[in-house]
Amino acid sequence: MTSLSLLNFSANRLAYGTCDLQGISVLVSGMGICLSAQIKATDSPCNSGLNSKPGSRDGTGSKVSTASLPRSSRSEGEILQSSNLKSFALSELKAATRNFRPDSVLGEGGFGSVFKGWIDEHSLAAARPDTGIIVAVKRLNQDSSQGHNEWLAEVNYLGQFSHPHLVKLIGYCLEDEHRLLVYECMPRGSLENHLFRRGSYFQPLSWSLRLKVALGAAKGLAFLHSTQTKVIFRDFKTSNILLDSNYNAKLSDFGLAKDGPTGDKSHVSTRVMGTFGYAAPEYLATGHLTPRSDVYSFGVVLLEILSGRRAVDKNQPSGQHNLVEWAKPYLANKRKLSRVMDNRLEGQYSMDVAYKVATLALRCLSTESKFRPSMDEVLTTMEQLQVPNVNDGNKKPSVDRSRDRRTSEDNAANHGRTTMAYPRPSASPLYA
Repeated sequence: MTSLSLLNFSANRLAYGTCDLQGISVLVSGMGICLSAQIKATDSPCNSGLNSKPGSRDGTGSKVSTASLPRSSRSEGEILQSSNLKSFALSELKAATRNFRPDSVLGEGGFGSVFKGWIDEHSLAAARPDTGIIVAVKRLNQDSSQGHNEWLAEVNYLGQFSHPHLVKLIGYCLEDEHRLLVYECMPRGSLENHLFRRGSYFQPLSWSLRLKVALGAAKGLAFLHSTQTKVIFRDFKTSNILLDSNYNAKLSDFGLAKDGPTGDKSHVSTRVMGTFGYAAPEYLATGHLTPRSDVYSFGVVLLEILSGRRAVDKNQPSGQHNLVEWAKPYLANKRKLSRVMDNRLEGQYSMDVAYKVATLALRCLSTESKFRPSMDEVLTTMEQLQVPNVNDGNKKPSVDRSRDRRTSEDNAANHGRTTMAYPRPSASPLYA
């Protein structure tokens, strides 16, 4: 097996998971965005039809640029010239963020800081505070040598793709030593926050919303794996799944994405990078990357959704630190499955449906990649498991004691309240 070292996060490296800076746990999902309670859903029409260049579309509203492939072989100049993104001047982003004022900071990490900003919906020019639309502006630390490659990869992929379940990158700034990225607002933050954050104010996701989020994430991965795109995400995890005001899931952080194998090749050979607890065993052992590597990661996330536990959690009892190793023996037995299920979901689901989700997770987690389903197969199964008429999390659970949770979700949807909070660190980044 390839020798791996799990390195502690340092301030001059890109954060792939969560990190702890100066004792404050913060979430920066790689290139993704974790938005804090400073952003309110009613303040920000995040999905507001921002203009972009035309390209070929499929039946799902997705778009792929007509730029020639493979994308990973293109030079920096070719990437920037062919992207469907606005090139911002530094002065524009200073105006949009009120000169990067400290009270506009939404999150921090090794890559840099994320600032709240405003731009005009149509012209994309900087707007006055509380006018136009809210965006998240990510500024690269100037001493981050690793960050430039991730910054460029983000522009490379999100500059070519548009899909309802991929976070929208609006533009970038490359001026002297300054590198910034401008994203759509994702007011409900990450799936990681909703699954693992505890507190009397912050309420967990309902069963129906968890299925909705899983379906949206599956749609995003299936699009990336399609014959039209052929991209391997490589760092699929809960902190890279962001939620809009209606709990629609969108994949973020394309810093580690790779073009998939082409022709008669079965895999892509690459450095082992990603997040401990989510990476597929064959990828860890050989560095061979395939779309089935993402499927394994999807299985881990599906297990986190079922259990409400992190993929790796040293605070769990001995023998339960690694979620997959602990839970796998229970997934194939309907009578034992209750040991895995999140007890906060009691009364909200039928055991038959939960067992089908667990069975799907088990297939995704197959040790041998050839036994895992494709993301198209996963998507078909997830569509069959959805709760009818789920709208903004307002479907009533079947037990009265969930009324408080339902009220909290309704208030968030109706009054624009964002219950974001930064979680403690979870999984560790992998480097080889």
